[in-house]
Amino acid sequence: MGIINEHFMINTEGNTDIIDITKQVQNCVYQHELKDALVCVSIQGSTSAITTIEYENGLIEDLREALEKIAPSGKDYHHDEIWHDGNGYAHIRSALMGSSVSVALKDGLLNLGTWQQIILMDFDNKPRSRNITVQIVY
Repeated sequence: MGIINEHFMINTEGNTDIIDITKQVQNCVYQHELKDALVCVSIQGSTSAITTIEYENGLIEDLREALEKIAPSGKDYHHDEIWHDGNGYAHIRSALMGSSVSVALKDGLLNLGTWQQIILMDFDNKPRSRNITVQIVY
């Protein structure tokens, strides 16, 4: 068994910015010409998340609206009382969505559905530069 670690950076706008990172992940994986492996995509930071979705405008807006209902940005949070940074909602959204996703590499291709993309979600209340790790176990 071997492990390969790749990294790339993405600049975000924050405020529930949702970015399709499928191509960047594919670039990390496909350069190694592996047939079968497990690919884990993870992000550093407690106000961001990685998941999969059908990356189309209507669904992106639906997801933003759902997260606003679950963890509203205008609500008072205990975190904000302590840190006074106004991003308590971002931490809640990140915890609910998760910081990583694993995708099988099968016959040399990421095992994603036709309409399934890997996305980065940045919930913080300001632009950020995010470090994404792609770990390949083969």
